[in-house]
Amino acid sequence: MTEVPELTNGEFADYIREGIVLIDFFAEWCMPCMMMSPVVEDLSEELSGKAKFGKLNIDDAQCIANKYNVSSIPTFIVFKDGEPIEKVTGAMNQDDLSELVQKHLN
Repeated sequence: MTEVPELTNGEFADYIREGIVLIDFFAEWCMPCMMMSPVVEDLSEELSGKAKFGKLNIDDAQCIANKYNVSSIPTFIVFKDGEPIEKVTGAMNQDDLSELVQKHLN
């Protein structure tokens, strides 16, 4: 199983620079975030080689969360070549999350 990396402030910009990347903005005290973690892991495996996935702990990276106006969690932002192209807040099922990413893959 592919482990979705938890990014640091220093890694974030490089990680989202190329291609389609879904970032899961979360916190360890957030129950819906914890429920979404296995969904994100499964999806990263399903879309391996097509899109990248990463997690960002908003408690450790508040400046990045602020930059992208993340005020509620979980929040998922799809980036394309470093630019945010879609943002969704709240827990969702794997099909919806998959659709969020896949519609940007072409």
